[in-house]
Amino acid sequence: MSSEARKTVVLTGASRGIGHATVKRFSQEGWRVLTCSRDVIPDSCQYDPNWTNHITADLGQPEETNRFVEEALTILGGQPVHALVNNAAISPKTSFKERLGILNGDVDAWREVFELNFFTPLQLARGFAKPLHQGKGVIVNITSIAGHAIHPFAGSAYSTSKAALSALTREMAVEFATLGVRVNAVAPGEIETAMIGPEYEALIPRIPMGRMGTTEEVAGVVFQLCGKDFGYVTGTEIFLTGGQHLY
Repeated sequence: MSSEARKTVVLTGASRGIGHATVKRFSQEGWRVLTCSRDVIPDSCQYDPNWTNHITADLGQPEETNRFVEEALTILGGQPVHALVNNAAISPKTSFKERLGILNGDVDAWREVFELNFFTPLQLARGFAKPLHQGKGVIVNITSIAGHAIHPFAGSAYSTSKAALSALTREMAVEFATLGVRVNAVAPGEIETAMIGPEYEALIPRIPMGRMGTTEEVAGVVFQLCGKDFGYVTGTEIFLTGGQHLY
């Protein structure tokens, strides 16, 4: 397809894990992808004709987020955006596997977590509001099962930031509906990524489906939410947990 005919997705946290799998899915479907991460494009994607623009930025810094938006809008050149996937996030851990809670967590680290996990999606939604309106696009926020129940490994800062993002999704859905833009969230449970350590094996008995999910499964749901079959769905959070969230 020509660049004019292709739909465009903007996605953060694109270089690994769920973000990387989601970029690959959109690319396979013929979308043009405009991506951001702290890392450069993975070697395996250097020659992907749809991975046309990658901007390296630390979205945990507000000024870097503003720079990303400005550079992305310049690249777009007035063209519409059809999907914004807010995937970039951090989940601090201790070096000795202790869960970071309220009493033992650095308050400054809490601010860093909320800056990337909550304020960045807000900032990006505002920054891309006009091209999303032009494209009658979709925003998908990546939340977490940890935002809805106490998780044995995810720290309190991460969990509460994801809970806040779930609430923000609902608020955004109402406001952005006036722009013709749908806003939904995807809440993964235990997904096999490089971030998963051996300790997560103990959680599998708590998953009714008896296994962890794959990044490709998350990417598939994100992609489908951006399609016309979900054209009347907004303000919804879909759990990808294998049933774990039911306990």
